[in-house]
Amino acid sequence: QVHLMESGGGLVQAGGSLRLSCAAFGSIFNINAMGWYRQAPGKQRSLVAVITSGGITNYADSVKGRFTISRDNAKNTVYLQMSSLKPEDTAVYYCAASQGGIDYWGQGTQVTVSS
Repeated sequence: QVHLMESGGGLVQAGGSLRLSCAAFGSIFNINAMGWYRQAPGKQRSLVAVITSGGITNYADSVKGRFTISRDNAKNTVYLQMSSLKPEDTAVYYCAASQGGIDYWGQGTQVTVSS
């Protein structure tokens, strides 16, 4: 089983930056994709960005050009660098990892962007 621990959320003003980190623990062999999702109040959870073990990335249109996902395979850690943050980026951000067809989730970290 894979356990995910997120860090780096917080309160930031519009236009500011934050970096989220997610470290994977446990049975971490053969983790394929890792990524970030977010869920705002009253909305469904949606993809923010994902990166495969080979470094292929995919982003939601709303964050392209502002967010960058990266991965350190040696540390089993994925990062989300968020820049030019907007109030609409406010949400709980969840780390996710895919292994053998099973998806694992972190507990979530709150990101709040004030206008």
